[in-house]
Amino acid sequence: MRLSALGGCYQAGQWQFPAAMAPAELAAARQKTIAAKIIAQHNTGTQDQLALHFDALASHDITYVGIVQTAKASGLDHFPIPYILTNCHNSLCAVGGTINADDHRFGLSAAQKYGGIFVPPHLAVIHQYMREMVAGCGKMILGSDSHTRYGALGTLAIGEGGGELVKQLLGQAYELARPEVVAVELSGQPKPGIGPQDVALTLIKAVFAEHFVTNKILEFIGPGIANLPMDFRNGIDVMTTETTCLSSIWQTDDTTRAWLATHGRVQDYHRLAPDPGAYYDRVIQLDLSTVEAMIALPFHPSNAYSIHELNENLDEIIHDVEVAGQSQLSDNLALNLHDHIHNGRLYAQEASIAGCAGGTYGNIHAAASLLAGQDIGPTGCDLSVYPASMPVAAYLMQSGEAKALVDAGAIMKTAFCGPCFGGGETPANGTLAIRHTTRNFVHREGSKPAAGQLASVALMDARSIAASVLNGGAITAGTDVAWQDPHTPPYVFDDRSYHHRVFQGSGQPQVDLPLQLGPNIKPWPELMPLPDQLLLQVASVLTDPVTTTDELIPSGETSSYRSNPELLANFTLSRKDPEYVGRARAVQKGEKLRQAKQQPGLALPITTPMPLGTLIAAQRPGDGSAREQAASCQKVLGGWANVAVGYATKRYRSNLINWGILPLINADFHPAVGDWLQLAALHAFIQGQVPTLNGRLWHAGQWQPVQFTIGPLTAEERAILLAGGLINYNRQERSNAHVANI
Repeated sequence: MRLSALGGCYQAGQWQFPAAMAPAELAAARQKTIAAKIIAQHNTGTQDQLALHFDALASHDITYVGIVQTAKASGLDHFPIPYILTNCHNSLCAVGGTINADDHRFGLSAAQKYGGIFVPPHLAVIHQYMREMVAGCGKMILGSDSHTRYGALGTLAIGEGGGELVKQLLGQAYELARPEVVAVELSGQPKPGIGPQDVALTLIKAVFAEHFVTNKILEFIGPGIANLPMDFRNGIDVMTTETTCLSSIWQTDDTTRAWLATHGRVQDYHRLAPDPGAYYDRVIQLDLSTVEAMIALPFHPSNAYSIHELNENLDEIIHDVEVAGQSQLSDNLALNLHDHIHNGRLYAQEASIAGCAGGTYGNIHAAASLLAGQDIGPTGCDLSVYPASMPVAAYLMQSGEAKALVDAGAIMKTAFCGPCFGGGETPANGTLAIRHTTRNFVHREGSKPAAGQLASVALMDARSIAASVLNGGAITAGTDVAWQDPHTPPYVFDDRSYHHRVFQGSGQPQVDLPLQLGPNIKPWPELMPLPDQLLLQVASVLTDPVTTTDELIPSGETSSYRSNPELLANFTLSRKDPEYVGRARAVQKGEKLRQAKQQPGLALPITTPMPLGTLIAAQRPGDGSAREQAASCQKVLGGWANVAVGYATKRYRSNLINWGILPLINADFHPAVGDWLQLAALHAFIQGQVPTLNGRLWHAGQWQPVQFTIGPLTAEERAILLAGGLINYNRQERSNAHVANI
């Protein structure tokens, strides 16, 4: 693989890397990429400051309740564009009594009341439904899940926090500076036994650590695309989220057209390709024939090695992974991967092929073709297979492949995202699982370190997983087995299960119907506007190079509380800093006493009464999920600011802004937990009247001056921060509109 940070022009398969281009020439060449052409059709802003409006929205049952509640509080009366509510995360309904099913009933009532589409539990994972039924060439889709990626189908899709979907529901724009576009030029053809996860992990390993594509758009071009089936392309595409890019788009061809035709939507096909001379800000060149079978070891998809490299250097690599992993664990836990080495091989005890990355027909067919007629055995490596949708499951039954998998000893399950985020299929304590899913972040598999539980997940392609399962769990490359037929046969899509079960109410709101509210579905607490001065206690200091959203607010066991802001907030940083909630609650109590003109009951470094709150200091927070709860929970606990060297993703920074939390930047800010930060003249800073925010830090018994920046803000983002969050901002806008109409 070759990475070039030099911008280049692409024409007829050839690259030119000019030393310089005139500004007008460069601007025109940038408009020739596929991404730029799609953006131009959805942009009401300028070429440099975008204001985008999407064709459709998508959410699942961890996010849609909060989004609808927020939009309702902001004046929502109908869904202005198609909004698909799926139910693939809280589907088990196994934690918290009735509350998961209550959320599902709420979702159906919202689709009926506001005019949306409701996909019942176990019918499809969110991204497979969107691929099968909605995505098409030239479209833009916004989803409240970080893996919202339909680029292989010609759709520029972005995963964001719920606040950005609320804006679209209220007719507001998605604002951002023009993102750079990075060409991913594919050539060659994958070897038999290589799958999409192998290509994806190769790409992620190459770009993640250097932030090579962070917040940029990946545009896949080149002759190698023609050698990839559609499910293969989809499998690479969905994993681009783990590179920290903003979005992705692919050139389309007859394979794209045939796939859409199979799904009854040939009218959604258009040929997409860059115009001659298209300018790309960076270039990645990948020869698919060089890709090896890969494994991503704990605790990140970028921690990837070829399986051959792992097996040849097993003790050394596992030692390094254990040392690095230990830095993310508490002292009472250890990543003991060496316990799973026997006779010079690393063994897994559990395997899954699931979700938007693994559960496509192409991946499951590959596993079935290897496992057919075989015997997994009762004491080897358990295998669970989750088709990504009921139509995929139906065809697997019709083709006999489901029976072949079951006969071999695999367990067939329904469309469910649990293995991807710790909501199901949790491995036993101390075990290693191999999965064709999206992530292997620390504790994301569902273990509870606070209770002394720790399991580990390694990411692999379905082909290598099948080979490993056949080998008793010994990690085995998919290229090390004989493939009778490495090609995916024609697939027949039958959507009768959707016709019979999906509620199709888009554009047909029934405004008089009530929302069905279960006892756990609570409104957002009242939020105050941003004061002009604040006294903030440092409630947590996170020193890891990157902090994931799963560490900010855990997935898995918390998923049942997504609709109850106060209960959910109690899990904030519970795996990373269990004392954070107690510290934040103490300061929050002090602020309530101050508002009541009583003594706050805190040891404060000043006597002048001013609003109290908390902040979190970190290095690069926000990698991973788009879940807005990573920010909203801080707000519910009285958080007013994050201070970081930088923010891992745009979506996390946007979530902070939409919840009225200041995303401050200072690379030399090194406080201790319990320190106090005094900030003044906040309004002038947020309004852009001054370039830096001056403050002072009470540290080790004395004041220290400190300065912050905040990065670029749109006029709307400034107004949202001043209002104290998106809900307050929309209420103000609605009130102003009402006054103007009187």
